[in-house]
Amino acid sequence: MKKILVLHTGGTISMHEDADGDVETGDENPLVQAKVTFPNIELEVENIFNLPSEHIGPSHMLQLQKRISEAKNDFDGVVITHGTDTLEETAFFLDSTLKVSFPIVITGAMRSSNELGSDGLYNYQSALRVAADDTSKNRGVIVVMNDEIHAARFVTKTHTTNVATFASPLSGTMGLLTKRQIIYFYDLPQREVLPDVDINKNIPVLKAYAGMDGQLLKILADANIDGIIIEALGAGNLSREAARGVAYLLAKNTPVVIVSRSFNGVAAPVYDYLGGGVQLEKSGAIFASSINGPKARLKLLIGLSNNLSKEHLETYLHGI
Repeated sequence: MKKILVLHTGGTISMHEDADGDVETGDENPLVQAKVTFPNIELEVENIFNLPSEHIGPSHMLQLQKRISEAKNDFDGVVITHGTDTLEETAFFLDSTLKVSFPIVITGAMRSSNELGSDGLYNYQSALRVAADDTSKNRGVIVVMNDEIHAARFVTKTHTTNVATFASPLSGTMGLLTKRQIIYFYDLPQREVLPDVDINKNIPVLKAYAGMDGQLLKILADANIDGIIIEALGAGNLSREAARGVAYLLAKNTPVVIVSRSFNGVAAPVYDYLGGGVQLEKSGAIFASSINGPKARLKLLIGLSNNLSKEHLETYLHGI
């Protein structure tokens, strides 16, 4: 018998469609009333909060982290139900701050509980199956949706409404569920886990664009932010004016992290001209090669919270 802790946080999976077709939050989570039974699984269910995922931030992620840390000696796995818009960020935060051997599985839904073709109950059942399976141990935090298993490090939401929205463009799907099996295709390298988080640090994310100037970067630098993530062009390049804004930030000892705004591939210093990745790196900007902007923001937040040296911070952000 496996004992699984279920933490409901809200989101579409807990919502319903009203008479006008609008999706809204109700007083009761329909999953609590759902009759989900497995002969080998004992569930302990908690409504830790009931929020649309847009309302979830690092303070809520930290609350989840602490609850899971408390549970590590009492449960064989954890399942979290969550809204999909920020699901990948909560998954990544937990993956970066928790070191436990048991499975932590996050799932959600793209259709609310009473919509035609609702996917919530099925995804919930799938997540419980994965959490109770011995092959899911020591894999970090994983996301289970639509019969697929994804690593928190690589998963992202790719479509606004499609039930097959979650994908891992860089690494590919980590595993699959069939009616009888749970199949994993690869193992992940060990990651550095840093448990301490200062949720009050101010780290904005800025997307680069053609003709971008450095004015906003200078305004942010003068606002004494704790760091900034720039989703740069291509492999990690900026306009000349934006590069001068980066230099202004670095002169004020503000960490600047470069990722790519592209959907796939890695950020890397390739081009050697003003605004090119090579010169950005030489000036002191840090490349976070394999993650997107929102995840890089959380990783920088965690790294700064643990007072990493510049060299350690660079290694930490650059690693998978």
